[in-house]
This record gives sequence, structure tokens and C-alpha cells, in this order.
Amino acid sequence: MDNEQLDVNVTVVIPTRNEEEAIVDTIKSVPNDGWCKNLSFLVVDGNSSDRTRELARDAGAEVYVESRRGYGRAYKTGFSIAQGDVIVTMDADCTYPGEEVPRLVRELIDRDLEWITCDRLKRAEEGSMPGLHGFGNWVLSTTARLLYLYGINDSQSGMWVFRKSIFKDERVRPKHDGMPLSQEFKIRARRYLGKEKTMEISVPYRPRVGEAEINTWGDGLLNLRFLFTHRLGLTRQVTPWGPEELSE
Repeated sequence: MDNEQLDVNVTVVIPTRNEEEAIVDTIKSVPNDGWCKNLSFLVVDGNSSDRTRELARDAGAEVYVESRRGYGRAYKTGFSIAQGDVIVTMDADCTYPGEEVPRLVRELIDRDLEWITCDRLKRAEEGSMPGLHGFGNWVLSTTARLLYLYGINDSQSGMWVFRKSIFKDERVRPKHDGMPLSQEFKIRARRYLGKEKTMEISVPYRPRVGEAEINTWGDGLLNLRFLFTHRLGLTRQVTPWGPEELSE
């Protein structure tokens, strides 16, 4: 029964910027052996200067170039143009376990859920969250639990599995263009979809392949500030939900 094909179309959305070292392995890490009706990959690229886009296309992904900057902006665009009934998100650096995608989608369908987020903290492999990065995740996740009481262990995880139909409710749509979108999405999903339709599942988390293009202190402080401003109802729409126009 577990091997029965799922009658859903699945799109894996992957934001990228200069990820040529890992994008192909990231795409190939997701089994593509007929476990769902149709599996597609959408790479939303932030104007990479390396061969990320070329390699992603060669690996079978559709590529959309998002000229507007921001992690959240990339996801807002990707969510709006993804064709699947179910959307899966992953970073392009081999940190998330692509082999778990079929199981996670099956959990979503079999449990009649709307949204799943993945907890990296309980099963993080050695070297995946060194020093300051691990401490920052602990501070942000602890602060989020205290402020929102939403029952999520890992506020910063970027691996989600959900039905695209949840965005028919505009309250569920995250608004931020930057890194805070990750924690905002979790807060909105739990609040407006309800705990009975949402779930957090632990997955392995691995050391990244390639150089990270993040600002540890800047992004961390932005995330921390967001938790308080959002709690006060001060979150605003930074840019529109969808893409400006289709490109590449």
C-alpha cells in the first residue's frame, strides 16, 4: 500500500543564488520513480553569476529568474507560479533530505493535512549548524515559541510540504521579502489552518555544500525584530505576491 502512486502533482520549489556546486545533487536527491502522478522542479534564481541556472535546466528543472532580491521574495514568486497541487520547498545546498520527500507528501495526504514543516534541530548532523548558527537558531526558535505558543520546535526550517490551495485564504500568505518569511509562514499556517491540519516532522539536516550567501548577524537580528513586530501586528506587504513577469 505504501508503494501505491499518489494521485497528486508535486512541485519542488528551490530558491537559488550561486549554487552551482549543489543544485544538481539537490534536484537528484528527490526520488523521481513514479511515486506521484507528476513531479516537477521550479528553481527561482536570484540572478546567479555562476552556472546555477544552466545546470538546473540540464537536471530537468524549470528556471524562473527573480530580479527582485530576497529569500522571501523568491518563495512568494515560486509559490504563485508553481503548478503542483502540493508544493515542497528545499534549499539548494544539499542540507535537506530530498529522499524524504515522498514520505512527507504521503504523510500530508494520508493524514489529510494542509501543511507540514520539518524540524532540523532534533536530527541535525555534526557540522550542519556550527557555533553561532546553532545558537542563533536556538534563540529565534525559543523566542518564537514564547511569543506565539504555536508548538513549533524549529522556527527557521526552510523545508515545507503543503497544498497550494491553502493560499486561497490570503491570511495564510506570508508577506515578508526577506529571511523572516520562513518563521512568518509557520506562524500564519498554525494560526489560520489550525493545529489539526498542520504538523511538524523531524528530518535529518546536513552540512551545506558550497558557500553560503547569508549575513549571519544581519539576518539573525532581522528575524528577531520581526518576531516582535509581527506579534504587534506591524507586518506589511513588502512587494506583491506574484512575479513581475515571466522571464528565462
